[in-house]
Amino acid sequence: MNILVLGSGGREHALAWKLHQSHSIENLFVAPGNAGTAEFAENIPLDVSDFEAIREVVLSRGVHLVLVGPEVPLVLGIQDYFKSTPSLTDIALIGPSKAGAQLEGSKEFAKKFMERHGIPTAAYRSFGKSDVEQAYRFLETIPPPYVLKADGLAAGKGVLILNEIQEAKSALREMLVEAKFGAASSRVVIEAFLSGIELSCFVLTDGKDYKILPTAKDYKRIGEGDTGLNTGGMGAVSPVGFADAVFMEKVESRIIKPTVEGLRKEKIPYSGFIFIGLIKVGDDPFVIEYNVRMGDPETEVVIPRIQTDLVELLRATAGGTHKETDLVIRKEAAATVMMVSGGYPEAYQKGHAIRGLESVKEAMVFHAGTQKDSNGDVVTSGGRVLAVTALGANFKDSLRKAYAGVSEIE
Repeated sequence: MNILVLGSGGREHALAWKLHQSHSIENLFVAPGNAGTAEFAENIPLDVSDFEAIREVVLSRGVHLVLVGPEVPLVLGIQDYFKSTPSLTDIALIGPSKAGAQLEGSKEFAKKFMERHGIPTAAYRSFGKSDVEQAYRFLETIPPPYVLKADGLAAGKGVLILNEIQEAKSALREMLVEAKFGAASSRVVIEAFLSGIELSCFVLTDGKDYKILPTAKDYKRIGEGDTGLNTGGMGAVSPVGFADAVFMEKVESRIIKPTVEGLRKEKIPYSGFIFIGLIKVGDDPFVIEYNVRMGDPETEVVIPRIQTDLVELLRATAGGTHKETDLVIRKEAAATVMMVSGGYPEAYQKGHAIRGLESVKEAMVFHAGTQKDSNGDVVTSGGRVLAVTALGANFKDSLRKAYAGVSEIE
């Protein structure tokens, strides 16, 4: 089987690494990929939003299945493009339709969807540019902290949590009137703050049935001890200790089942991953947000814990045969530690040489922001550069091994 993975980060490296292990793989392509994926797959330089270029690659390379890593192509409608293009209709693509991708592409859509299907989430209201005064009055009716969310995709930067009412009003004006996040903040969702502890739940669905993948928890702040600026994610662990069987039964019955059934009832085509950002308030789960793809760096701890052949899981997803497949999860815990460029998440340089990768023995190194220079050497090409992942008896053991791997790299 020939498979194309779209994307270039640690998530895509981890997915491609798992696919590469399958006996069903004949040729594996990653577009655009990175220095890590180049070790076992053919990297193809293209823009993941250029559907015509993707079509040419799929047809010229005899691709049977496309796995979409990032959210942007999904929100732009790549699944619909494949379904409506005669030469691509027989090609399986893992990812929801444009309608389904609204779960991530529009916070307002997601909130209304949860309302319709009785899925627990924070109380909210949404506002447009002409509703600024109404939005101010609404802010005055709720207690701090104030949660403001740009409705559309804002590269992970569109959520603000503010403690002061005047600060919240000022930020709201910047978002709606001054277009702080461009078109993404043409509408803003204001929601009640939920106090609890967060985790990520991942589901793979064929549109009718589903598999619940391992839970994970990521850590955003740049500094040790949860300090400093927020980032795209500095590391993650799996499984999540507090997500026991009783809690996960609530997650499945109150959130996962109603989500999959809601999509089916509304006739929204969806075959792919659903990433549910959850918060545990007391003993109960609430949805913070939906994403329509795997998370990063959570993928780097979730995928290594899956024992089942990923190709077979994706075939079942595309073919609507999840009921006939089994998902086997490894008992070991996983931890990943992100190595980032100096200065990240603010200004940083690219092009620094990376050494010591071959010295890492007890961990896996997933490339997030790397490429090969003209001499074939691996160099940095982003803020988050490497995710060093290890398996162990528990998360402390796996974290120790991951840091041992980190110590080998400069």
